[in-house]
Amino acid sequence: MRSPHAHARIRGIDAGAARAVPGVVAVLTGDDMGADGIGPMRPLWIIRSQDGRPMAEAARFALARDVVRHVGEPVAAVIAEGCTQAMDAAECVRLDAEVLPAAVDLRAAQADGAPQLHADAPGNVCFRFVRGDEPSVRAALASAHCVIALELVNNRVAGAAIEPRAVLAYPEATGKLTLYSTTQVPHHIRRLVTEQLGMAESALRVVAPDVGGGFGYKGKLYPEEAVVVWAARRLRRPVRWAATRAESFLADNQGRDHLTHAELALDADGHFLALRVRTCANLGAYVSTFGAAIPSAIYTSLLAGVYRTPAIFVESIGIFTNTAPTDAYRGAGRPEACYVLERLADRAAGELGIDRVEIRRRNLIPAIAMPYRTPIGPIYDCGDFPKVFARALALADYGNFELRRAAAVRRGRLRGIGMACYVESSGVAPSRLAGALGARAGFFETAFIRVEPDGSVRAALGTHNHGQGHATTLAQILATRLGIPEQQIEIVEGDTDLVPYGTGTFGSRTIAVGGSALERAAQKIIAKGRLIAAHMLEAAASDVEFARGWFVVSGTDRRVSFAAVAGAAHTPHNFPLETVEPGWADQAAYDPPSFAFSNGAHLCEVDIDHETGGIEVIGYWAVDDVGTVINPVIVHGQIHGGVGQGIGQALLERCTYDSDGQPVTGSFMDYGLPRAADLPGFLTECDESQPCTHNPLGAKGAGEAGAIAAPAAVVSAALDALAPLGVADLDMPLTSEQVWSRIRSTPNR
Repeated sequence: MRSPHAHARIRGIDAGAARAVPGVVAVLTGDDMGADGIGPMRPLWIIRSQDGRPMAEAARFALARDVVRHVGEPVAAVIAEGCTQAMDAAECVRLDAEVLPAAVDLRAAQADGAPQLHADAPGNVCFRFVRGDEPSVRAALASAHCVIALELVNNRVAGAAIEPRAVLAYPEATGKLTLYSTTQVPHHIRRLVTEQLGMAESALRVVAPDVGGGFGYKGKLYPEEAVVVWAARRLRRPVRWAATRAESFLADNQGRDHLTHAELALDADGHFLALRVRTCANLGAYVSTFGAAIPSAIYTSLLAGVYRTPAIFVESIGIFTNTAPTDAYRGAGRPEACYVLERLADRAAGELGIDRVEIRRRNLIPAIAMPYRTPIGPIYDCGDFPKVFARALALADYGNFELRRAAAVRRGRLRGIGMACYVESSGVAPSRLAGALGARAGFFETAFIRVEPDGSVRAALGTHNHGQGHATTLAQILATRLGIPEQQIEIVEGDTDLVPYGTGTFGSRTIAVGGSALERAAQKIIAKGRLIAAHMLEAAASDVEFARGWFVVSGTDRRVSFAAVAGAAHTPHNFPLETVEPGWADQAAYDPPSFAFSNGAHLCEVDIDHETGGIEVIGYWAVDDVGTVINPVIVHGQIHGGVGQGIGQALLERCTYDSDGQPVTGSFMDYGLPRAADLPGFLTECDESQPCTHNPLGAKGAGEAGAIAAPAAVVSAALDALAPLGVADLDMPLTSEQVWSRIRSTPNR
């Protein structure tokens, strides 16, 4: 039973009628959880404010205690023999509540006299995070030839994966509990749930089976996981919960939701001199798992983008509102940063009378400058941004665009072309840096490899597959290194009892971090194989080489196959046991020394119907440097999917609340997702000329690339189409209603 109020004080919960419904086993509340000593949900990332104080963490309980702070917050858990019985009984639970004023809008939540959500967060401020050199930026803005200022909205969006979340807890006869959860991060969930329930981590097994899409929002802790495990332990029975789509819109973490004021200082030739950004980020009612880190540590680190800007200062303010919590959604801070920079670049080009391509060319960081330390901290190890941008322009036939525009005008259409260049920090690592910025978790990955007696291989990793094709790509890495067919390789993920400890899958990290751990483990397997082969071949291990599945004595034709070595490893009849142990297995961990920085350039071409305001995406071209590409089909599929989600944010998607905090977009009747007909054919390329210099695969992240660049590219194209009418600014999503209204209100229409 979920709160119907955005903000209310709980006076009482009457569950008598619910308990009388046939089939009901129990009705549990926050008071019951408190009586059992169940603690609050804690975030995994604690941000410190400018003055060094930790953020206002604001206690959040799996079932509300005393106060509810957003519509959809769980108030009571009704457990019955069947789903229909439980749902019927939940409708019988009566919440006696004193309704309180709600703070819904970011601006209103910061106003004098605004309703306060948490006593330890005065002014509804969770944190004030700053980065950069404020005095240098202030001086540059004061002396610049031109200062471009923009007010930007990055709209709130829903993850809306193909399958909603589901959780099942099962008490074993041994006293151990097994939790099945559609999560991207099994080990994080095990830690956070046992922390709440006061259990040893070893007492809980977490299994993440096939998951129908994740997009970041399924990589976080939710109330239902603790509630279901606690109820199963309390009742000594299996307990299951599965979200309806309506529940997902009410209670799942949402993404983005920024208000930003940005200023860019330039000289007379269009060179960037300084950037000042102030962003208010809507955290929702509580701080989710990584909810505070996305608009602070992650977003601010990318505001240099691909450009040389000598001085940058960023302030990010996390604000509590009576809405569903926000957290990572595909791109997680990087799309927001890209949007700020690319909107500023377009506006600066217009103000200075410089072509939009040319102003970017003048400011791109050249390849010769690598490694490049940005003014706000990160060091880009490699990248050829001008080359990637030039290739994207060629792919889009940018030179002939005006001919296409003229043809569209003759047909009564407004045509525009837009562009966006981005850089992405993929991997969400290293652990030491994340720890310094407030993370309560490590960000390494571990891989374990076991070679069976017949030469087949089983690899277990702490990553998680929820649609990215890990069983294919990770097997390809091993097949290449070990020289065996992919069909002989099994990849195991998603079970805390069967795989080594790992961080999970999010932030475009699986290949760059997990794949690197697998590469290291494979090298250990090969090293032991050389010892065994040397014994079999009566040679020194230093003389044995390995290639394409064979161990060969250098300079001879004496060799032994991978499968033969596997057999010998498990039948050690005459092994030198003092130097070589029987069996063939090993594991390795990888904690990268830095982020892997992907980059790319995307162009988008749109037509706008003058009479209806409808926007049609005519073409989309992308060139992405994601380092070494293991499987091109999977990488291009990932980029296509991200572009589709980015187009959705730009044109259709927005989570909306009314002034009382009631969700207006509570179903797919109200919340618009792009359909196949809304998307063009994508033409994408990958540039592999700049592999990552500090991981063994040379890999960078690919999964979020499309979602990072697409919103900025689409909006850039739409504003280019509308420029002849004098429309210079629009907020996402660019719905046909908004565009039509703006066209009708312009004197040039």
